[in-house]
Amino acid sequence: MRFVIVTGMSGAGKSTALKMLEDMKYFCVDNVPIQLLEKFIALMLEAGSADMENAALGIDIRSGSSMDALSEVLERMKAAGFRFEVLFLDAQDSVLVKRYKETRRRHPLSREGRVDEGIRLEREMLKSLRCHADYLVDTSKLLTRELREELEEIFVHNKDFRNMVVSILSFGFKYGIPQDADLVFDVRFLPNPFYVDELRTLTGMDEAVFRYVMDSEDTVPFLDRLEDMIRFLAPRYEKEGKTSLVIAVGCTGGKHRSVSVARELFGRLSSTGGYSYRLEHRDILRDRPARG
Repeated sequence: MRFVIVTGMSGAGKSTALKMLEDMKYFCVDNVPIQLLEKFIALMLEAGSADMENAALGIDIRSGSSMDALSEVLERMKAAGFRFEVLFLDAQDSVLVKRYKETRRRHPLSREGRVDEGIRLEREMLKSLRCHADYLVDTSKLLTRELREELEEIFVHNKDFRNMVVSILSFGFKYGIPQDADLVFDVRFLPNPFYVDELRTLTGMDEAVFRYVMDSEDTVPFLDRLEDMIRFLAPRYEKEGKTSLVIAVGCTGGKHRSVSVARELFGRLSSTGGYSYRLEHRDILRDRPARG
C-alpha cells in the first residue's frame, strides 16, 4: 500500500489535491490527529485489501500545537519501517493573500483578521515539515488542470519528480518586463515580422510567422546557446531550493519574435523531461491589429 501525507500552506490547494487523489482511487482522510497518525497507518495496513491499495492522509495546522511533534513522529515512523511520502503544497505569500481575499475566508492563525500575519506564523510552524517533503509543489501559477496533471504524473504514472517548475514566458518590452522573471532574454535583434505586410496581423502562433523567425540565420545558433545555458543553470537553481524558474523572452510587442522563440525553446526543453514545463504568452493579444 502506498501512503501519502498531504500537507502544506493553508490556501495552497491541499483540499483540492486530496479530492484529486480520491479520484485517482486513493483512500483519503483529512485532518488526521497527529497523535493517532502511527496507529491509523498501522490499522490501515492491517485492514488493507484489494479495494484500498493506496491512501492519502491530510495534515495541517488545524492540529494546533501538536504540529510541533510531527517531525518526531515522522522520524519514529521511518525507524519503525513505515513507508510513506510527504506531498507539501506551497504558494507565494501574495498569492495566498489574494486567494483568502477572494474567498473571504479567515486564515486559521490570523489575528484580528490579518491574513499576512497568519501566513507568516504558519510558515514558521511548517518549516520543519517542509524539509521532510518528498514532493514540493508550488501552486502559485498552476491551473487546477495542471495540478491534476502534476499529481497524476507522480502518484499514478510514477514518473520522476523534480521540485521545480520552469515557466517560459513571452512578453513585449513596451508593456514592461515581467516582475517575476528570473532570467530575461531580448530577441529584438531578430528580423521583425511586424514589418512584413502579410505577417503583421499574425502572431508567433501562426506557422508563417514562426517559420519566418526560425529561418533567420541567427535564431537557431541563439537557441542552441540559450538551451545549453538553461540546462546548465536549472539544476543549480533547484539545488539552492528554488521551486519556480521563470524564463522571460521579450521582443517589442510580445506577439511575433518572442512568441516564436518561446515556443521553440519550450519544445526543446520539455521534450527531454526532467522538470515540469509551462508555456505562457503574456502580451500576444494586446493591441493586436485587426486582420483584413
